[in-house]
Amino acid sequence: MAKFVIKEVATGIKFNLKAGNGEVIATSEVYESESACKNGIESVKANAPVADVEDQTVEGFEAVKHPKFEMYADKAGEFRFRLKAKNGQIIAVSEGYTSKAGCENGIASVKKNAAEAEVVAE
Repeated sequence: MAKFVIKEVATGIKFNLKAGNGEVIATSEVYESESACKNGIESVKANAPVADVEDQTVEGFEAVKHPKFEMYADKAGEFRFRLKAKNGQIIAVSEGYTSKAGCENGIASVKKNAAEAEVVAE
């Protein structure tokens, strides 16, 4: 079962969404407070299941409305995604994937697991 893990970092508080196998599938920005971090988690839970995917790795891609997952290639040639809320704010990002299929699987995992994931503190 997936879970959101809230953890303190040097500059504040952030969350990681971890799959059932313990792999991090998405992470947040750094928040100033635990309540702001929990609001971010609630936003991911609400937006991820209904978000469409905008594949920015193809030329002439079709823009989709928020909320959405933006899939793109980074400067190192790895595939990544970012989840944007209805207001266009980035609420979660992925790590780099070596394949586009891996990135698509990460998006599918967030869409499937975020809504029901429990929230725990590390």
